[in-house]
Amino acid sequence: MKSSLLIAFTAILIFSFRPAFSQIDSSLLKSTATADTAKKKLNMDAIYERPFLKLGKLPVSIGGYMEANYQYVGTSGITAGNQFQFRRFSLFVASTISPHIKFLSEIEYENDPTGDPGEATSGPEFGIEYAAVDVEFNPLLTLRGGLILNPIGAFNQNHDGPKYEFTDRPIAMTQMLPDTWSNPGFGIYGKQYDNHWMFGYEFYVTGGFDDAIIDNTQGKTFLPAAKSSLTRFSSSASGEPLYTGKLSLGNDQIGELGLSYMGGVYNTWEVEGAQVDNKRSVNIYDVDFNTKLSQWHTSITAEWAWVFVDLPADYTPEYAHKQYGGYIDIVQPIIHGKILDWDNATINLAVRGEYVEWNGDKFAATGLREYNDLKSIMPAISFRPTPQTVLRLNYRFQTARDITGNTIGAALGATRGVSFGLATYF
Repeated sequence: MKSSLLIAFTAILIFSFRPAFSQIDSSLLKSTATADTAKKKLNMDAIYERPFLKLGKLPVSIGGYMEANYQYVGTSGITAGNQFQFRRFSLFVASTISPHIKFLSEIEYENDPTGDPGEATSGPEFGIEYAAVDVEFNPLLTLRGGLILNPIGAFNQNHDGPKYEFTDRPIAMTQMLPDTWSNPGFGIYGKQYDNHWMFGYEFYVTGGFDDAIIDNTQGKTFLPAAKSSLTRFSSSASGEPLYTGKLSLGNDQIGELGLSYMGGVYNTWEVEGAQVDNKRSVNIYDVDFNTKLSQWHTSITAEWAWVFVDLPADYTPEYAHKQYGGYIDIVQPIIHGKILDWDNATINLAVRGEYVEWNGDKFAATGLREYNDLKSIMPAISFRPTPQTVLRLNYRFQTARDITGNTIGAALGATRGVSFGLATYF
């Protein structure tokens, strides 16, 4: 269904502009890219803060990005060997319909193990990740409707590969939270900028999770399992809305702080008017922060989230009521200037630290802590010939524990691996 939808959309796009493309003059293609896509206002602006090409006087702009990697990863002495991965290809199509009315869509091919190195991919997927219309009544009041990205945390809104020095997405954001997480719905948002200060808010009601978050092949509470349901784009399993809200406060000399919440009923509790279960809720709280130390040009990005899930009383301890985790990225430029034929090139050193606890509960019989956690550290070096293109070399060292706290594969070693990747906007 996803691939058919993508093919139909692409065909419409191509034939709609066929006369223009048949006589295209490259001088008509005008870039709307900013000088540095890493520079942004608030994370909520990231959806539009991308490089686009505008075709002459047509009201449509296009853009996109792609990611490709080489990876060699071993876990507990077992490896799949040398792997070559084409992770993502995304196409952006945007249009200013009229003053104060904008449309943006993102169509994506993805073949990614959702952030957990060494995990097999579920196969390539084609789909529309985002397609929404914004109607601005006032800078502090804009209506958004369509298929939207729920603003839980920063990474779900600001996840484009070329912005990062790491080939893998943060594990906590993709294997605990379901990033990237988009749903049909409506909401409002607003922004206010005053000298060095920035304020933003967002509030949406959308479709949401289903019973798969506690009934899945992972054998644990696993929010990303809900992404596999295509019916969520047309119906809600619980018949209840998922609420998502976020407040952002930024200062261009200090950084940006974001506080967000997402929650609602996830289970099918009623069938044909008859109640078959109690309403069970999922609640997520998230805090994110990013800053740039101007003296050294050091960039720091961090996010931490807590997940709380109502479970049936008869569930086994492997399924958790509470989960938490996050990551921190530190990026330090060491060389900046003209390198070869690139006038604005940069070489960066970077490191990412990650922690995820999939089970923050205690055993009912003994009162001892349950585990099922993961720690990872990943140093990196990257080369940016331009701000929109990055070549990145990463090394990962990762350890994990099972529910009783025993290190997984302790006798053979933890997960270790090297990856090299290329990501670019176009």
